[in-house]
Parts: sequence; C-alpha cells; structure tokens
Amino acid sequence: MSPMRTMVILVDDAAHTREHMPPLLQHPSMQAQPVEIVLVGCAPRLTHRVSKWVSHGAREHWRHKWAHRLFGELQPWLAARGLRVRCVLARGPLDALLDSLQPDRVVDLRRPKAAAPAVAPPSRSRWQLSLMALGLGALIAWSEV
Repeated sequence: MSPMRTMVILVDDAAHTREHMPPLLQHPSMQAQPVEIVLVGCAPRLTHRVSKWVSHGAREHWRHKWAHRLFGELQPWLAARGLRVRCVLARGPLDALLDSLQPDRVVDLRRPKAAAPAVAPPSRSRWQLSLMALGLGALIAWSEV
C-alpha cells in the first residue's frame, strides 16, 4: 500500500474555493494515491487602525468565529464529494505552519487581492474650465489696451 500524501489548501473565502476547487479534485493525481487534505484558513488581516482599538482576545475570538463559519461551509461541501479534511486556522507566518505540516503539495486557493486603483488625473469641472477661459480672455483683452 502506498503512503498517504498530504495536500495543504490555503483558503480564505468559501465561495471562491468552491469555484476553483473542482478542477483540482478531478486531477488524475488525486485518484492515483490516497490524499490527506488539510484546509488552512487564512483570516483577513485587520487594518492597523482597527487593531489599535481591539484587544488581542477580541481579535482571537473574531478569528475563531471567522474560521468556524468558513470551515462550516466547506466541510459539508467536501464531504458530499467523499473527501475528509482536516481544518487548521493559520496563526502567524505561513512558512512555520507549512514546515510543521510537511505537505507534499501546497495549493493556494485564497481570493486574489484587488489591485490598487489607478490614480486618475483630477477632472476639471465645467465651471473651472469656463472660468479659466474667461480669465484668459480678460488677460488677452487687457494686454491689448
């Protein structure tokens, strides 16, 4: 009997994971050998402004509620496909967690970060343009006097 392989899947959004996971589950390597799937929940980071006012205990409580909701949505969905998973909530750097799990494969199914919006040049209002034209006209008329 072949040894069980470990696949770690990094997740942060249940809908995004359900959308992108079926091709992974249908891959021939998934049927070739038994695979232990470890879902690693990567909670969104709190902004500096929020974390300044929230205690460590409140942050941990929020992180646990977030993970419970995420894994509660994904576990039944994966169980319906005949897969058993182990769920782990990431605390701290992922490198240390991945070293402790010693996976054969790591798949990142986290939702991509939104790109920063392009900075558009400030638009001129109709009034600003009209006033600039009026001022330019007055300057030309005054210089001819």
